[in-house]
Amino acid sequence: MFELIMPKMGESVAEATITEWLKKEGDTIKMDESILTIATDKVDSDLPSPVSGFLAKILFNVDDVIQVGQVIAHIKVENEEPTDIKVENERNLKRDEEIVLNSKTIITEEETDINISVKSNISRESSGRFYSPLVRSIAEEEGVSQEDLDKIIGSGNEGRVTKRDLIAFIDIKKKNPNVPGPENTSKEIYKTEEKKIVTPNLSNPTPYSLPGDEIIEMDRMRRLISDHMVMSKHVSPHVTSFVEADVTSLVLWRKKVKSDYENRENSRLTFTPIFLEAVTRAIKDFPNINVSVDGNNIIAHKPINIGMATALPNGNLIVPVIKNADRYSLSGLAKEVNQLAEDARNNKLKPDDIKGGTYTVTNVGTFGNVMGTPIINQPQVAILALGAIRKIPAVIETSEGDVIAIRHKMFLSHSYDHRVVDGALGGMFVKRVADYLEKWDTERVI
Repeated sequence: MFELIMPKMGESVAEATITEWLKKEGDTIKMDESILTIATDKVDSDLPSPVSGFLAKILFNVDDVIQVGQVIAHIKVENEEPTDIKVENERNLKRDEEIVLNSKTIITEEETDINISVKSNISRESSGRFYSPLVRSIAEEEGVSQEDLDKIIGSGNEGRVTKRDLIAFIDIKKKNPNVPGPENTSKEIYKTEEKKIVTPNLSNPTPYSLPGDEIIEMDRMRRLISDHMVMSKHVSPHVTSFVEADVTSLVLWRKKVKSDYENRENSRLTFTPIFLEAVTRAIKDFPNINVSVDGNNIIAHKPINIGMATALPNGNLIVPVIKNADRYSLSGLAKEVNQLAEDARNNKLKPDDIKGGTYTVTNVGTFGNVMGTPIINQPQVAILALGAIRKIPAVIETSEGDVIAIRHKMFLSHSYDHRVVDGALGGMFVKRVADYLEKWDTERVI
C-alpha cells in the first residue's frame, strides 16, 4: 500500500488546506494524475499521484489543514499482492488514532505545532485567515470566542494570530476583566516581550440594501487580499511621494530594439523589466528602502527580491517575486517577468514564487491610470506605482533657448512606511529611479 504524503511545497510552507478531492475512494488513478487540490496562502495546487493504482483510503476531508510530511491517503499500487481492504483500512485507522493521541501531548514553546491535532469550536479559517491548531487549542481552553479571535490583529505571516498575540490578549483580560473585548475597544494596546500590537475597532458600517442588489460572497483569495490591505493600513503610516519622469529616450530605444530582440530570444520585451532594473539599481543606492520592521528592530535585507503585482483573469491580484533581481541581466529579467506573469495567469505559481519579497512594484499604467497611491505589501516598507506613459507637450531647455516639444512622460508614485522611511529617503529614492529611466543609454545593446 503506497502512502501519499503532503510534499514540501517550499522553504517557508509548513501546512496547506485541502480545498477539493478530485478522486474518491475506489477510483482508479494513473501515474501523475491529480488526486486533490490544496491551498497554501494565495496559491492553489494540484497534487499528482506518483504511482498507478486505485485510491484505497482518504485520511483527511475538505477544509482540513495538513502538515508537510503527513500521510494524506493510501493508494493500492497496480500489481500489488491482494489484501483485505477492510482489514487494511482498520489497521490504518488504528494507526492514525494512535498518531492523533500521541500528537495531542506535543506543544512546544513557539508555534511549531506541526504534530498537534485539535477538535475545537474555533474554526480553522475565519475572516480570511487560518488559525493554527495551537492557537485554536489555547482559545478553546481559555474561553476566547471566535468573534474575539477574529478581531485580534496578528503579528504573524499574512496577519495570522500567533500564540504570543493570543496569550497577550488573555493576560490583559485576566488582569482587568472589565476591559471590553476588541470589538468594543477603539484602541487597546497589548504588550509582549518583543511586540506591541494595536487592536482598533474594525467594525464595518452596515451598507444599504437597495432593490435589485445582488450579494456576492468573496472568494478565498479576495478575502485574503482584503484582510492584508486593511492590516497594512493599520500597521504602517503611509506617505506617498510623486515624481514625473521624461522617458522619451527609453521609449525610442525600446522601439528600436524590440523587434530584433523578440525574434532572437522568442520572448517579449515589455517596459516592466526595464522599470525593475532601474528599481534594483536605486535600491543599491538606498539600501534602507530594502528593510522590514520587527517590533522595535529593523531587518536590513541583503537580497533584493522584487515583487511585481499581477492582475489575474478573475479580477484578483497576486504578487510573484523575482529573487535576487539585481543579479539578472536585462534580458534575464525580461524572461523571468514573462514566465512569472504567464504562470500567474495560468494558476501555475508555486508557493515559493510569492514568498520572500523585499520591495514591490505595481504598474497602474496598464489600466490607463496616470498615477496611484499603492498600499504597502507587508512586511515590506515601500511600494512603487508606475503610471501610464503619455505623449505630452513639455518645455525643453536648449542652447538656443527654451522650446516646446512632444515628450513621453510618466508619473512614479512611491508609498512608504513613515515609521522607518522619512520623506527625504522616500523622495530621493523615487527620484533616483526616475533619473535612471531618464538617462537611458540609447546605444545600449541587449
